[in-house]
Amino acid sequence: MSYFRTNVDAMASYVPGEQPPRGTQVIKLNSNENPYPPSPAALAALQNIDGEWLRRYPEPYGGQFRQAVSQVLGVPSDWIIVGNGSDELLSIVIRACAEPGGKIVYPMPTYVLYRTLTEMQAAEIIEIPYPEDYSLPLQALIEADGAVTFIASPNSPSGHVVPNDDLRKLANQLTGVLVIDEAYVDFADETALDLVQEYDNVIIIRTLSKGYSLAGLRLGFGIANPQLLSGLFKVKDSYNIDAIACIIGASAIIDQAYKNSCVAKIKASRNQLTQDLKKLGFRVWDSQANFLLVQPPQNNAEYLYQQLKAQQILIRYFKQPGLDDKLRITIGTEQQNQTLLTALTNI
Repeated sequence: MSYFRTNVDAMASYVPGEQPPRGTQVIKLNSNENPYPPSPAALAALQNIDGEWLRRYPEPYGGQFRQAVSQVLGVPSDWIIVGNGSDELLSIVIRACAEPGGKIVYPMPTYVLYRTLTEMQAAEIIEIPYPEDYSLPLQALIEADGAVTFIASPNSPSGHVVPNDDLRKLANQLTGVLVIDEAYVDFADETALDLVQEYDNVIIIRTLSKGYSLAGLRLGFGIANPQLLSGLFKVKDSYNIDAIACIIGASAIIDQAYKNSCVAKIKASRNQLTQDLKKLGFRVWDSQANFLLVQPPQNNAEYLYQQLKAQQILIRYFKQPGLDDKLRITIGTEQQNQTLLTALTNI
């Protein structure tokens, strides 16, 4: 006997990257966390939390954080929705816009949570393969015409950015919602932010987990025309963002100078690690994110993953078609990257 809906019984759980216990001496390059600490301004805000902010319910729409995002990005605050991590916003969009049995469309490989969230809604999954060069399969996406279409840009695990011209063509011809997931945009050379002004069916999703070193805070936001947000607000929990997250997040996003300095270090390390891995014979895909997709010279990706894990170095291995001969490596500090390279050389 099962107590669960048929689609829940049938679905597989999303499997996040391994999280070793705190204090463990592990080099963690598997979940695309930022290797540098959060902004000193964010840490100072944490130290100054007032007990009164904990006693009362938080602002239901994350007003303080919305104002900070508005100030930094130059978009009106009523064009912003705040979520408990960007993952919650992805879930809200599917719940608000896709009927059970409706079509959710995205190119593959990409963020595997899209599949899990679609299965939770009992919607129809349409996965369209990326070609070898990761150019957007534009016509196939248009023809599928999903209730929701997800495009991660930069994409994970490939790290490539989808050109804005392709995204415009997609937004212009879809009858449903286009979600442009910019979780890694802080490490990229371009953004699709302007598209929300041009198309009322486009929402940009961002997070503070990557560029701002706040993965443990669980804070993300979406930007879209208020007409689109009005339906999403109906679906979100009443108080989905806690007061501490709003206060810290506002301080972090205002401190652009600190974020940009960390991003610059990560970009420099990304370039260096790319060169060093190529010298070891790896194929390395061009990346505009804080990670690299690589193919080992002996096509022994799973073996390398296991050997590194035994040496307390965690990277990401995806046992699925198209990725089972590749590895995804988060950019760490210079010292962490060097330890990884030494281990790979020895193996």
